[in-house]
Amino acid sequence: MSIETTPASSPDPEWDKLVAGLSGTADSPLLQKTDDTPVNQPDLLGDMPLTPEWVRTSAGWRTRTEVGRVNSTRAFRRWVRRQNTEHGHTAQIFRGVRRTFLWIQGTEGVQVATARREVQQAQADYKAAKWGHDKRLIPGPEKQKRRGEMEKAFAGSVTAMTKYKSTRRDARTRRAIRGAFALSPVAAAEGAGLYLAGGTGGLIATGATFAALALIGRRTTGGEVYTDRDAKFGDTRKLTDTMLTHVYQNARVINTDDTLSLLTPCTLTADGQAWEVIFDLPSGIPTKKALTAKEAVAGALGVAVQQLNQGRGDREGRIRLRVSLNLPFTGKPTPGPLLAVESVNLWQAIPMGVNLRGQEVSTSWVERSGLFGGEPGAGKSAAANDLLLAAALDPTVSLYLCDGKAGADVTPFEQIAAMYDTDGDPERLLEILQHIWDVEIPRRRTLAKEHGSRKLTAAMAAKDPRVNLAVLLVDEWSSYGAAADRKVREELERLLRLIVQQGRALGIITLCATQKPDSDSVPTGIRDILSIRWAMRCLTPQASDTILGQGYAAAGHNAQDILKSQRGVGIYMDGEKAEPELTRGYYYDDDEVTLLLDRAYELRAKVGTLPAGAVSLADQLRALGDDHANILAALVDAFDVRSDSEGRPVEWLPGAVLIEYLAASGMDVSADALGRLVVRTEEDKVKRAWEGSRVFGYPRSRVMATVRDRFGLGE
Repeated sequence: MSIETTPASSPDPEWDKLVAGLSGTADSPLLQKTDDTPVNQPDLLGDMPLTPEWVRTSAGWRTRTEVGRVNSTRAFRRWVRRQNTEHGHTAQIFRGVRRTFLWIQGTEGVQVATARREVQQAQADYKAAKWGHDKRLIPGPEKQKRRGEMEKAFAGSVTAMTKYKSTRRDARTRRAIRGAFALSPVAAAEGAGLYLAGGTGGLIATGATFAALALIGRRTTGGEVYTDRDAKFGDTRKLTDTMLTHVYQNARVINTDDTLSLLTPCTLTADGQAWEVIFDLPSGIPTKKALTAKEAVAGALGVAVQQLNQGRGDREGRIRLRVSLNLPFTGKPTPGPLLAVESVNLWQAIPMGVNLRGQEVSTSWVERSGLFGGEPGAGKSAAANDLLLAAALDPTVSLYLCDGKAGADVTPFEQIAAMYDTDGDPERLLEILQHIWDVEIPRRRTLAKEHGSRKLTAAMAAKDPRVNLAVLLVDEWSSYGAAADRKVREELERLLRLIVQQGRALGIITLCATQKPDSDSVPTGIRDILSIRWAMRCLTPQASDTILGQGYAAAGHNAQDILKSQRGVGIYMDGEKAEPELTRGYYYDDDEVTLLLDRAYELRAKVGTLPAGAVSLADQLRALGDDHANILAALVDAFDVRSDSEGRPVEWLPGAVLIEYLAASGMDVSADALGRLVVRTEEDKVKRAWEGSRVFGYPRSRVMATVRDRFGLGE
């Protein structure tokens, strides 16, 4: 048989073509790219198909080294505790010595003892036969018979003694051979160690001898072998395949003779904070059985329930398991990404928070509505701010904000909100809902018909500036219901239900937030059509189910398990068919909220989308781009900056003061030109006292009248 080889001068063209194709394809699964090596390096043979790329980076090595250091420390502590038991290495060495001695002694001792017993018996028989022969009164024939028996017993005694000596000599020889066989490696190791490395070598050889004896004595007298199979993840911080199967067996999820089928190895995540694995349950065991046994699985792992996260795989019976090394979401919150952007397009997905894997959770709110719930202090307002602040940074979005608890959560948004209620007034809420139903929805429906569609889309908004989104926030509906009479409450429910149902396709996003979304706080007919759910910390599983839906708590998604230290953390479900996941919302403190809202105000002022009440009269005049409007804007500012003791603008100023203010504003306006622009009555032209003298001037009312008459603006 011969082996064919390809000469170096004639490479295989097919192989070269394959290598070139793999090296030039950036999306090839065999290409390996790391932070340390930004250029793709081909892994043509696929040696590391299951090794994450981050492992081959410096950060990956540091992470694994740190986890390895912790595991080594804990392993050493377990080894120290183990020494006091029968599985300790001292006990193993003694058992090894004893078993080695017994092996050297062998079973020949039984044969020697048997031969000795035979000698003793033969000698006793000989003595008895001799005593019978030595009797003098026995007749001759009998005497002769007994003599024969004596000689026979003597021959047997001699034979037994010979056999005994042979057996004893053979036993000694065998024991010597086994002893030499057992001790020669020890002697050879000691001699070689002393010869090669002196005393250090001798110590090494002695250690090797002890290790060999400990290995021989590894099994106890009962045949048990030490194993860390019973060690829990909470003690080792390392997840293994055998541990995982043992855990689900102890949790009564699978039978003791069943095993899990791992689809991925137990792998430490890139941030070094958790272990992850995907596996299939044995055939016939539903996913729900594992999800409902969350407490039992956590107990078998030796971790807190909050450290365990089980999720459904892409099919029934498949589990995605994540076990965190520490309690997740207990450190400082992640800085909000809105701080780094100038504006937001709400037609696109916006960041809402970070999940357990450190990945950003983004949600598209177009044609969606939401329900956020949880006990007081759980972080509902901060979670709602993720949507409200993003909507504020989109200058085309209209904000309708209602706070039933009359708090200060939406107060900072007043200057950019189209309509708002911060007093918990049901009549004001009714006015806002009525405006949306009577004005916003008909206008939006007309726009959709103009574009030949049943709904408003981002493509329409890109072409038509009249197409925009609107956000309606209703915080603590139960407070509004408690303060309203029956007729007002029924009308509020009717309007809110219609807005949620019909406004969804017309670009109206509704968000309801409450402490416990039962039928009293949010009507059932409204709660059931709110698609996005976020369950913050709850006091009972029932409260968690009222937010996420019936049965989620029993399936392992229970907001009651969230700790108080995990503020802003909740079970987030992005849509009706989305799998709930633990998510921590971004947090913006008061200073950051003020910064973002100032930015939002500037954006809206620039494009002219500020509410009429939020834009000063002077700014409205300047936005017209007319020279006379600019002069009137400066005059309005002149009256405003000279307010009285109560903060109200002064009602009269001398003409010279106004002309001086106009000049300071960069406008060269003469007294005659000012008189032609602001027409006064004869009564207005009367001199008034000003700083010890009487001068001509202009009343503020005439300036405001001029603004109304010329441009239709003002009070």
